[in-house]
Amino acid sequence: MTAVAQAKVVIAGGGIAGLVLALTLHEIGVPCTVLESVSEIRPLGVGINLQPNAVRELGELGIGSEALDAVGIPAREWALVGLNGKEIYAEARGQFAGYNWHQYAVHRGKFHLMLFAQVLERLGPDAVRLGHKVTGYRTEADGTVTALIERTDGTKDEMRASLLIGADGIHSAIRAQMHPDQPPIHWGGTIMWRGTARAKPIRTGSSFVGLGTSRHRVVFYPISQPDEQGLADINWIAEQTFDSSHDWARSGWFRSVEMSEFAHEFDGFVYDWFDLPALLAQSDVAYENPMIDRDPIPTWIDAPVALMGDAAHPMYPTGSNGASQAIIDARVIGRAMIAHGVTPAALCAYDEQLCAPIGQVAMRNRSAGPFGLLDMVDARCGGHFDSIDAIIPAEERAAFMLAYQQAAGFAKEQLNAAPSIISPGSKVSA
Repeated sequence: MTAVAQAKVVIAGGGIAGLVLALTLHEIGVPCTVLESVSEIRPLGVGINLQPNAVRELGELGIGSEALDAVGIPAREWALVGLNGKEIYAEARGQFAGYNWHQYAVHRGKFHLMLFAQVLERLGPDAVRLGHKVTGYRTEADGTVTALIERTDGTKDEMRASLLIGADGIHSAIRAQMHPDQPPIHWGGTIMWRGTARAKPIRTGSSFVGLGTSRHRVVFYPISQPDEQGLADINWIAEQTFDSSHDWARSGWFRSVEMSEFAHEFDGFVYDWFDLPALLAQSDVAYENPMIDRDPIPTWIDAPVALMGDAAHPMYPTGSNGASQAIIDARVIGRAMIAHGVTPAALCAYDEQLCAPIGQVAMRNRSAGPFGLLDMVDARCGGHFDSIDAIIPAEERAAFMLAYQQAAGFAKEQLNAAPSIISPGSKVSA
């Protein structure tokens, strides 16, 4: 076992959360090292949304529209449509709705690779150590922390630091040590199948559409600009809720499946404006995932150790803000360090600001998040209606959506008026 030289901050995990934190720490003058368990960073995943609050922070990190346009497309609209094909709710998004920043629909893997390249360019080629899995930590008498590391070849290392940040995802070893009695991963009954297909975008040309019911729905949106033939990469997520006897654990995470295993569940999603079976048939591969999260925990910190991203607040994707919140986590940690130094006090300030309210957001997502409107439609009319205004008045629909946006931190007036999380040029005092 080798003791590796002390770093100022060790980040366990080189996903979106860990890489944005590394860029933030570099911006404010804090040395860091990212330890990532995989031996190669590959473009995994399909589409995700970056909300305007996250796009703002990326811009302040120097990752602006040119970089984001290379991995995605500004979203123009968010819409819910009932199983009968009739619109329930629609609203503009990003700058098209009066925000100062766009919302972006991006290819997660391409976005991740872009962040990885930015970290290597700005921090140097040794900033990210691949094949290094953080399996736990040891707090030291002098207030520092030692990350316990297992390499891909099975050898063990240690790295001592002022602070350790666990950005190691829903299966976080750091969270498990911090909260050994945490409940197991929670599955609410829904299985998701994800994929992409080349097709013509509908509605505005860049619309996020949720179609169906709370127990049986599909979400789809473009994640690229259309080509000369008008075709774009359309990200789709088909979701079906099962009873408790379904063996969700076999799904794993991004398990490759044949379309024939599930596509028949969505044969009825055919309308004069959209044909889901035809879209699915254009897909080369599909990935199956259980929709899982964890119960909120009372704190994300243990003295010089903190959790962020999915390690802190794994949440259902119903609010399209998991990645966005990870970016906000990184920026709030940076601001706390500017105020309190690279100290446990900074982690306390971060925890006090975000732990409880973001835990509540995760619970909103578990109860369908903004898709809760579909639950209301089902409860009031069984999903069949001629006029949605007669079922849920427009004012009630708008109030429901605003409440979610406020809780998740991207309500328009609130965000446009808010000062920068990190003032340009701010540095941590030596």
